[in-house]
Amino acid sequence: MVASLAVLGTLYATGAFAFGEGQERDARQEQVADRGAEVMTFDLEATTHVFEKTDTGGVQKVVADDPDDAENVTAIRKHLKEEADVFSRGEFSDPASIHGEDMPGLAELEAGVESVEVRYEDLPDGAQIVLESDDPELVAAVHDWFDAQLSDHGDDATEVGGQREDMDASEHEEHH
Repeated sequence: MVASLAVLGTLYATGAFAFGEGQERDARQEQVADRGAEVMTFDLEATTHVFEKTDTGGVQKVVADDPDDAENVTAIRKHLKEEADVFSRGEFSDPASIHGEDMPGLAELEAGVESVEVRYEDLPDGAQIVLESDDPELVAAVHDWFDAQLSDHGDDATEVGGQREDMDASEHEEHH
């Protein structure tokens, strides 16, 4: 019995029983997916969110997993075009309704929108929104905002230029 307790203590201390944290992350990602399905007009199960941090901000893409899925590609383009339009006016209510009002980077982007260029662009398999600024604090806000979305979208998102594809979310957080 004492040996069993010692083994359990060691497993707990080394993080082998860190499933509580993983369960919280999974529950959060499920909530985000449910709220996202209400806001985003495309099939979330058949698309991937791609986040690329740049020196001047970042590029947020949504692409259809099947590039020949014309209906989904059209829906992605329509949604991202609308989002780019409202983002350029400092309106981030859709991401806030999905991820929460206290989402990292969101308040800074709303307050500094005059110093952020927001551009929409079609892609062959979806669309992208480019956010750029000369203000280092706003660039950091974009990066924080992308990190929060990466964490919340889990396996439905990836990071360009990062190691996201090769690691799970907890490992990703350890590298940032």
